[in-house]
Amino acid sequence: MSDEQNNRPVSDEQQESRQIPLAELIRTRYQKVQELREQGINPYPYKYEWTHYIRDIQREFEALEAEQTRVRVTGRIMTKRKMGKVIFADIRDASERMQIYVRKNDVGDDPFAIFNSLDMGDIIGCEGYVFVTKTGERTIHIESFELLSKALHPLPDKHAGLTDVETRYRRRYADLIVNPEVRDTFRMRSRIIQTIRDFINGEGFLEVETPILQPLYGGAMARPFVTHHHRLDIPMYLRIADELYLKRLIVGGFDKVWEFCKDFRNEGLDRFHNPEFSMVELYWAFADYKDIARLYERLLRHTVKEVCGSYTITFGEHEIDFEKPFTWITMIDSVKEATGVDFTDLSYDECKAEAKKLHVDITDKHNRGKVIEAVWEEKVERNLIQPTFIADHPVEISPLAKKHKSDPRFVERFELFAGGGELGNAFSELNDPVDQLQRFLDQGKAIQAGDDEAQPLDDDFITALAYGMPPTGGLGFGIDRLVMLLTNQHSIRDVLFFPQMKDTKEGTVPVSKILMQLLEEEQ
Repeated sequence: MSDEQNNRPVSDEQQESRQIPLAELIRTRYQKVQELREQGINPYPYKYEWTHYIRDIQREFEALEAEQTRVRVTGRIMTKRKMGKVIFADIRDASERMQIYVRKNDVGDDPFAIFNSLDMGDIIGCEGYVFVTKTGERTIHIESFELLSKALHPLPDKHAGLTDVETRYRRRYADLIVNPEVRDTFRMRSRIIQTIRDFINGEGFLEVETPILQPLYGGAMARPFVTHHHRLDIPMYLRIADELYLKRLIVGGFDKVWEFCKDFRNEGLDRFHNPEFSMVELYWAFADYKDIARLYERLLRHTVKEVCGSYTITFGEHEIDFEKPFTWITMIDSVKEATGVDFTDLSYDECKAEAKKLHVDITDKHNRGKVIEAVWEEKVERNLIQPTFIADHPVEISPLAKKHKSDPRFVERFELFAGGGELGNAFSELNDPVDQLQRFLDQGKAIQAGDDEAQPLDDDFITALAYGMPPTGGLGFGIDRLVMLLTNQHSIRDVLFFPQMKDTKEGTVPVSKILMQLLEEEQ
């Protein structure tokens, strides 16, 4: 909430800080730290005993006021306004913001002077009782206070606005301080994850952990991050998916397993992609992709209602309804509806020719399945606003899925879309070791042809399948994209505390360099 929204004037400190270089502002605050220490005051004490969140004071205000209950709160100073022998300030804790009132006659001359010297951004603990001012604002009348942390860096100017997205993402801590609505997004993220976890566990799935650092990557079409294990002298990879390890557990006799996982893919940055992201993957023995679709539809419907309070959510200009049965349509039929072209029986060359007529870019790396997928991505994907299962993908782009019962050119697979973006990917999992080996060999040919997202042969996974894996349905879905949808955010960076950013340090002076200079001056 800005000061204009609070109908409060901008403080002298705010006005001045807009003109003074950062190094000078930090120098002034650093000198205050030294002065406090000279007075025997520790500007960074060890703890503070507090009694109430500000949110709870607001909820219980009438009772606290009537009983003149003493409250002890903590908070960061967001504004400060001196009026003679009285200072009004706003502090914000983890829950909410509230006005405090400090009077010289109550706290004494020296403490009042110390409070007057405090800066916006300083964190304090204070004790007093609540009352309502003449203007009707709920306030805490402070009788004593303690500095808990002296802020050397000034707060971003909310009036000028911490609106530059690059700065907001790079310094999320500052973003969270001055834009409290951002905290709400991440609280919602936490609720979404917990709701999903409770639902899946309630369905009898066992939550497990599999390796993040792997000797061989697999389970998705993606380029890995590569590192090196010095003792073993072998290359290792950050996992791109959990699939192959979770399937090994199905081979081992577990019938329902799942993992909340961090995956890593060495790909570009855009509003849907971050190199590090969160996923859920689950595997269900003796089920197929239709069973998984019904499970996932129930999971999403439950999560949306539990977290948002309604089955209908707003995303941009759209109202998305999760209560109605989700649409089910094959990839081929969805392309046909959008373009009039039926790719079912077309040869590779015919598929390429039709794609070019539709002005879809095709390269020599595109096999038949990738051509169909490219057309679908260009002509269909962005228009999938209501929850829609896109089913039965070409076999060439689905190396870990079972061939379709009725047409071996396709596989039993679906992806779920809503709001124009993907929300999940599921298969009737391939459990024939010979078929799986042939798919890996085909992927090897793609690697040799220059496809850096194709999957290498995993000998141990073939060995696991040779022990026998029951018919299995599997699902993976991105947490970050689901959070984007349910919080009405349109960039993955807005739902990640610390998204990956390009290195752009030019023209900036590190705070550490300013502080080092101050330390050198002291010596």
